Amino acid sequence: MRRTRNKIALLVPLGYEDFDKPSNTAAKGRSSNHVSRNLDEIDLKILTEIQADGRITNVELAKRVGISPPPCLRRVRALEEEGYIHGYRGLLDARKLGFDVTVFAAVHLSSQAEADLRAFEDFVRAEPLVRECWMLSGEVDFILKCVAPDMATFQDFVTHLTAAPHVRNVRTSLVLHNSKYEAAVPLDVKGRR
Repeated sequence: MRRTRNKIALLVPLGYEDFDKPSNTAAKGRSSNHVSRNLDEIDLKILTEIQADGRITNVELAKRVGISPPPCLRRVRALEEEGYIHGYRGLLDARKLGFDVTVFAAVHLSSQAEADLRAFEDFVRAEPLVRECWMLSGEVDFILKCVAPDMATFQDFVTHLTAAPHVRNVRTSLVLHNSKYEAAVPLDVKGRR
């Protein structure tokens, strides 16, 4: 009998991993922060286990959360369908793969008109060095997390970025060291309330 295996899961709020999808509800101005249903203790245990080990088998997952495999699989599928689980992927080491440069770029646009914001988002979606893009309130309109194999490649990108439509200025900060990297959602904090 063949066992189904999950891959490493990243559970992220809408607007982060879905940024590159054209159907992004956050980009359309609809609120996406509501919870579609109440999660019970077992759902939270399932999500915690999948975040810790996305390659866990359904049988092992069921054992860890204290239910039998068929209802466990039904719950995982329901969590996927309801959008609590956005996808499964392996977390790769960028430096080992030759991407030695990580930079945050703060972008200030000359216009905050909806069409101009969308045009910038479309520009960013097409840029492979941009790994994350967040729209912010305050003085900076967007913050970009970028990776590059070297500074020359990143500098070429910055030249391209500063020439993009409606970009007023770009400030960059080179990452020297990463003290914490947690791709998972802190579900244990939710349980403390």
